[in-house]
Amino acid sequence: MGCKLETIAKRSDFLAANNGIRVARPGFVLLVNPLARPDGSRRFGVTVTKRIGNAVARNRMKRRLRALAREILPARGIPGADHVLIGRENGIERDFGLLRQELEAALSRAAAGKGDPPRTSGFKGKPRGRGK
Repeated sequence: MGCKLETIAKRSDFLAANNGIRVARPGFVLLVNPLARPDGSRRFGVTVTKRIGNAVARNRMKRRLRALAREILPARGIPGADHVLIGRENGIERDFGLLRQELEAALSRAAAGKGDPPRTSGFKGKPRGRGK
């Protein structure tokens, strides 16, 4: 089939993927850093923000995205790249078969270098500190 997948653990690797190719789909956003792994291995990471829901909903979304990544990325992932899946609200109740099709389509777009335009300045997260 494909090669073994490793997981991304360091925040800096997640941030580096944010500077790569971005492909948005209704259930998730795929970020690909194609230059991350010179040895040709593939890694993936999953993240879901608190805006999605409580811990139960976020963990359910993460489990679904991890299962999707482990099924598809060894064969269809981009060699030598870091892949990050960011969960969206629609992804929790979305049909798993539909998510699978969307990931395959997103991977083929990313492999062709056809990412979506970068995000414009918008929500940057809540401010840190008390901000008087």
